[in-house]
Amino acid sequence: MSRRKLVIIGNGMAGVKCVEEIIALEPDTYEIVIYGNEPRPNYNRIMLSKVLQGEHSLQDIIINDWSWYAEHQIRLCAGETVRRIDTRGKYIETESGLKETYDVLILATGSSPFIPPIPGIDKERVMSFRTIDDCTRMSDYSKKYRKAAVIGGGLLGLEAARGLLHLGMEAVVVHNAPYIMNRQLDQKAAAMLQQELEAQGMSFLLTKNTQKITGRSQAQGLLFTDGSKLEAQVVIVAVGIRPNVDLARRSGIATNRAIIVDDYMRTSVPDIYAVGECAEHRGISYGLVAPLYEQGKVLARTLCGQETPEYKGSIPYSQLKVSGVDVFSAGEISGEGMQTAIQHLDGIQGTYKKVLMQAGKVRGAILFGDTTEGTALLGLVQRGAGVAELAPREGAPDPAEMAAAALSAQETVCACNNVTKAAIMKAIQEQGLETADQVKEQTKASGSCGGCRPMVAALLKHTHNLKNNGGTGVVATPDKPAPMPVCSCTDLGHAELKEILADVVVLETVLPDISLILQKLGWGSELGCSVCRPVIHYYLQVSNRSINDREIMNTEYRIVERNENQAELSRDDELEGHSEIQVRWDDRIPQLSYARDARGLAAQLRARWIDAAMPSPVNMGVAPGPGSLVSALVQDIGLLASPAGWEIYAGGHAEHPVKQGGLLGVAETEIQAAALASACLQWYRQTAWYDEPLWAWTERLGFMTIRETLLDDQLQKELAATLQADI
Repeated sequence: MSRRKLVIIGNGMAGVKCVEEIIALEPDTYEIVIYGNEPRPNYNRIMLSKVLQGEHSLQDIIINDWSWYAEHQIRLCAGETVRRIDTRGKYIETESGLKETYDVLILATGSSPFIPPIPGIDKERVMSFRTIDDCTRMSDYSKKYRKAAVIGGGLLGLEAARGLLHLGMEAVVVHNAPYIMNRQLDQKAAAMLQQELEAQGMSFLLTKNTQKITGRSQAQGLLFTDGSKLEAQVVIVAVGIRPNVDLARRSGIATNRAIIVDDYMRTSVPDIYAVGECAEHRGISYGLVAPLYEQGKVLARTLCGQETPEYKGSIPYSQLKVSGVDVFSAGEISGEGMQTAIQHLDGIQGTYKKVLMQAGKVRGAILFGDTTEGTALLGLVQRGAGVAELAPREGAPDPAEMAAAALSAQETVCACNNVTKAAIMKAIQEQGLETADQVKEQTKASGSCGGCRPMVAALLKHTHNLKNNGGTGVVATPDKPAPMPVCSCTDLGHAELKEILADVVVLETVLPDISLILQKLGWGSELGCSVCRPVIHYYLQVSNRSINDREIMNTEYRIVERNENQAELSRDDELEGHSEIQVRWDDRIPQLSYARDARGLAAQLRARWIDAAMPSPVNMGVAPGPGSLVSALVQDIGLLASPAGWEIYAGGHAEHPVKQGGLLGVAETEIQAAALASACLQWYRQTAWYDEPLWAWTERLGFMTIRETLLDDQLQKELAATLQADI
């Protein structure tokens, strides 16, 4: 049986990805011929900036080398530009005169840089940044010239500018918008990115429109519409792309901005399909890799005669590393009716997170500096999930692993190469992979843009933890990770151990015989170890309030009082403790009408907490008003004077990972403020795991859940009273 001939016009990432899918599904169905206008095999265009920046060689970005085409009996006609399609005779013709018949034709002609009609745009040393040849030209220019201007402050322009810096040139980015990457980022994230890039040596001219490129026959600089000028011997134009549709239009194939296709990537002409940047689906043409790969997968299954869900469009997103800075953007980041659901700024660590919602649904997200949650947030945006799903999940040892555990098994982690969470975990488990580089080599995950590498690393850790706890993590992927054992003496996690100990009958005034408890629990060590002994004592104590906190063996606690203005420290050096409560306050009273005395409230809290045993060290800060030396927002529990009284915050953290506390409530008086803060502390003592910081506890239970619990007046009073009774 003779094979049908499949001809692909375009040797880029979208067309070849479709071919890869066809080979995987039905390798003997088609005789495959590919025409590409560049004289080289398929390469990763996304990685050109890495070549320019010296991180990769040209060979490193080749996706499929010459041998791949030969191995799969694919005839590659490299360096050939197709100029004509005869849709009736079903053949194509190249500029060099070659003719090729086809049974099925795929148009994967991609796009070209958009060249704006600026006077002087055709001068020498004015160029775009799109191909390997462009990289070579930029490198050659850098050996002769010093000053370069990049027109365009989007992703491509920034990457080009970073490459020029690496080549030793001065690079000024000229952008017509008020901030860079304005299609993917909001103003805050853009400002943080700009600050990072300026630290690398990049310069910016924003809200600038280029009137013309100066110089006679060669570029000498830019003249702007406001009359200002910029000297530049090399000008890089990176203002966008334009789909390559001229061939299709001349051949009578329906086009708009791009080649019009249906949900199965079919054009208006039978047996001719289009995929990638040259295709327009439901009025949208995509310039990102992930949608192009999704299209290629649908088209491959269609051509192989297999059932496939129709292509319904893609949620645009970018998970990239811009000049060494991790950036993620998904969905809609602005528009009518859009509201901020979550916004976190960590100025110390240089991270930023913003999640946007519309009518109670997650619609967009921006991450800067730490993109670990990117894949999970993308899933929420794609599903149009309710904002309730943004609440933190239980049981994760760190935020990165929490995000990895939260993904469903079939969630796509690496959109560039269509690699799912299940595929990554299976490879790790079956092949004993130990590093993210090994995962990349075996699965291709993070092998293209590299944006998903943080999630790959988190999945690696998550899979190993599941294996160490007795699970494979491959057959079933639970919504939350398996609990970590308390220590090597037992397989019990904190929740199970705490529940068991709550049922242990103890005497009213003395601690139980711990060795008997360990024996009943099948402990691996007769007396336990230095890790589990204080855990057991603490859980026994919070389960049996008749035992005073001071009686917990090997677990003394102390109170530290600190005046931040005088920087004095008072502590009991004779007590050796596992945990401590630090009370910080500032006795400077700012010149504000509502400023209050922090010392008095700090003394009240100190009196209440001085003998309280804690699961983990607790930091408390009392600030008499804004501008205080004590920041109430980055304490475990913080109190800040305000016009309405005292604002009480919980769940902040001043060390890595720095996070801002949430507002529990506002109290009119010091007594009410102390009661709410004490109720929060007692709820923490009763429900936290041993060694679980208060900020992590708020993430595990969910801040809104804690807030609603504590704002119940009756329960608040009971918790505050319980704290006093316990100590």
